[in-house]
Amino acid sequence: MSEPFDEKAHVAHMETVIGLTVKDDWRPVVEAHVAATAKAADLVLSFPLDDELEAAPVFFP
Repeated sequence: MSEPFDEKAHVAHMETVIGLTVKDDWRPVVEAHVAATAKAADLVLSFPLDDELEAAPVFFP
């Protein structure tokens, strides 16, 4: 099991990595969006897929 995602630490780290400054007024909103994105990614990555599946070359609804 992995450690819980720390959106505050991630935002602070990414500020350094990409040279972005997040104003203090916006920090809670940015952290909330990063947390929501991480939760969505967790859902996608937890979906079970068979190893034999291949991506469809064209999508037909």
